Amino acid sequence: MPRRAVLTGLGGLALAGALAACGDAGRGAPRGDLRVWFHQYGEQGAQEALARYAADYPKGGVRVSSFPADYDERVSSALGGDDGPDVFEFANGPTIDMITSGQVADLTGLLGDARSDFTPALLERMTSGGRVYGIPQVTDMQLLVYRKSLLAQAGVVPPRTLDELVSAARALNRGTVKGLFLGNSGGADVLGGVLLWSAGRDYLTPDRRPGFVAEEVAAGLRTMRGLFTSGDLLLGAARDWPDPSVFIAGEAAMQWTGLWALPAIRAALGDDVGVRPFPAIGRNGATSVPFGAYGAAVNARGDVDRAKDFVRWLWVDRTDLQLDWAQRYGLHVPSRRSLVPQATQLATGLFNEAADLVNTVGHPQTPLLWTPRSAAAYRDALDRVIRGGAEPMAELRAVASVVEAELARFPR
Repeated sequence: MPRRAVLTGLGGLALAGALAACGDAGRGAPRGDLRVWFHQYGEQGAQEALARYAADYPKGGVRVSSFPADYDERVSSALGGDDGPDVFEFANGPTIDMITSGQVADLTGLLGDARSDFTPALLERMTSGGRVYGIPQVTDMQLLVYRKSLLAQAGVVPPRTLDELVSAARALNRGTVKGLFLGNSGGADVLGGVLLWSAGRDYLTPDRRPGFVAEEVAAGLRTMRGLFTSGDLLLGAARDWPDPSVFIAGEAAMQWTGLWALPAIRAALGDDVGVRPFPAIGRNGATSVPFGAYGAAVNARGDVDRAKDFVRWLWVDRTDLQLDWAQRYGLHVPSRRSLVPQATQLATGLFNEAADLVNTVGHPQTPLLWTPRSAAAYRDALDRVIRGGAEPMAELRAVASVVEAELARFPR
């Protein structure tokens, strides 16, 4: 899968001599080497770049390892033992459980004057009790892409509401071209956030209560169920939503994917491509896109001082490498606001229009207090509704019970 995106594992190739084998888990590194873990990136050149960054560290002694789809589970398990990494990346920063159990080190002091330069919502997502536990590396976002020529032929305008999206998918469903591709699960595994934000709701309320048990959310889910059974969605594709190959091949007129896919799409289809956020749901809704970032964290049981120094060097001081990481291996938005104007690929045209959605209608992918158990309950509920036809409001109430129990674990 040639992309890199938050919260999805990737297959890839380990580099002999630079990256550890997938089963290595960092063991066997020469004594004294700083162990740095990444999930396995799929874009061409990404693995080599990570090895090059490690080799450029002036104090030396850094061993980089990269792991495939079970990366999150591998990290969580390793943090409980003595063979884990000293530095590791994690989707949207360390979890609230890693923080409250003392598994990760406080990185607040690494930021210095650069703190105000990081995208505030990203840094806030990695902050608990005013202390920073992850340094954002790069911003990824998701969005809707469409073929301008196919919409024009069908007399369809880019959808602004969920009802318009459904109507557009129907009008664009012609022969071998399906109207819309939301992934092989019909969006159940990827649209969790936008189905709330676009309905004017959120995962949690400001006073830490479930924010999604609402009729407008349920109505949106009923519409998604109807879309799933309509025959207008592409299902069973060879690649899932992060990969643009089915869209490029003309198997769907519209697709939900990410900013990282736009260079390949633009190279194949030229100017015949437009981008949109997820459409509004209901009267009080608004368009939205999710964004997130892998964050660099330090294992509290590792070589903390050296690990902090490496993180500061790479993700705070070396803005040239941060810009390189954002632009040369897929397309991403730098996590430092001062670097965005220097990101030449984002300066004009389609890429600029897409990246601007982060600032205009973007939402952090999930809140820090949205635990893995809450996430699993919500994702399973969406699957039961969208693919299985379950009653939405009953499912949302059941998820709220799980979320309330999880929130009770963390004192205010």
